[in-house]
Amino acid sequence: MRHNMKLAPMEGISHITLIVRDLSRMTTFLCDGLGAREVYDSAGHNYSLSREKFFVLGGVWLAAMEGVPPSERSYQHVAFRVSESDLAVYQARLGSLGVEIRPPRPRVNGEGLSLYFYDFDNHLFELHTGTLEQRLARYGAGR
Repeated sequence: MRHNMKLAPMEGISHITLIVRDLSRMTTFLCDGLGAREVYDSAGHNYSLSREKFFVLGGVWLAAMEGVPPSERSYQHVAFRVSESDLAVYQARLGSLGVEIRPPRPRVNGEGLSLYFYDFDNHLFELHTGTLEQRLARYGAGR
């Protein structure tokens, strides 16, 4: 059903919340593995459902909250754009933390490179070198 009420355009993503078992381990993953900056730790002053920490990664506010994470893995993921020259550096940093790096999915030339990996709580992340415009142009060209 479509509404006739006009809405202002969305301003962007506010934040992404990930439920994790161990906030310290997630802090290491985000800060040491991906270069995030920790900006808040509730440290006993819970204003939400449970203890939480806030991070900034690529200009995006990430919230990590203690709780029961997903029990199963899926392809649902969060992707951050990185330069192609940095992809190997991230892979080495994440590998040194024991992060499980996944094989890339099948791709066509021109849609960019990706590094897929799971955190320790079954959240899938992707570091991607391409843009939406590049992907649309490549898919528009056909196989």
